Amino acid sequence: MKESAKSRATLAVVAAIVRPLFNLMMDKKWEGTEKLPAGGFIAAPNHCTEIDPLIIGHLLYNHKRAPHFLAKAGLFKVPVLGWVLRATKQVPVERSTAGANRSLQVAQEIVAEGGAIIIYPEGTLTRDPDLWPMKGHTGAARLALEGGIPVVPIAHWGAHEVFPRYGKRFHLFPRKKSRVVVGEPVDLSAFIGRPLDKATLTGATEAIMDAITTLLAELRDEQPPAERWDPAKQQQAKHGRFVERGQQKTGERTAGDL
Repeated sequence: MKESAKSRATLAVVAAIVRPLFNLMMDKKWEGTEKLPAGGFIAAPNHCTEIDPLIIGHLLYNHKRAPHFLAKAGLFKVPVLGWVLRATKQVPVERSTAGANRSLQVAQEIVAEGGAIIIYPEGTLTRDPDLWPMKGHTGAARLALEGGIPVVPIAHWGAHEVFPRYGKRFHLFPRKKSRVVVGEPVDLSAFIGRPLDKATLTGATEAIMDAITTLLAELRDEQPPAERWDPAKQQQAKHGRFVERGQQKTGERTAGDL
């Protein structure tokens, strides 16, 4: 899937709006960007606030890589936003098995053309009370192992102070800093050639989540929990907005989920 003139032009317009705004809203510090592969790859970031996709998209676009997200199919029905997503060749994801398979096929085409596909392995904003990465879904691992595609872990921290998880307004003062670190591609060699069964995909996903968590621990200069947060063990839904006691349940709209 080569970038069309329409896609490039739309991305340029979006970037012309978003980049200056984000530069005004917060300072930024990017580390490890030299580790971004020259060819196609999967970017696997942590997910703690609704503006995460703009943070990662900003970094990739600034490094000459058009960002492509796996985004919830419902987002493509939102006025204006849906048009932008379609025009910039983002990938709609449906929860059905057939829909997920179609999404992964399109993602493979993007990577084969040297593009970057962004997948949030957690599948939604983390439910961990301290915003550590939670248990991941297997979509990124499956795509990587099926296509021999490198998975680049990315961790970021600070954007949640500007727009908190499920927040309703931005907190611009005092000025915050968004820090992003890019890691070396995850070593998935132990899983190559094995049947893509539950054990293989779970093991590869754990390796990806470990790499993301290690990067985030370095950014935060803190130790992550000994056990990764598992929504199922906490009687929480795998998808949708996490609702604490006393909160009204509303729909969650976030790009890049699978």
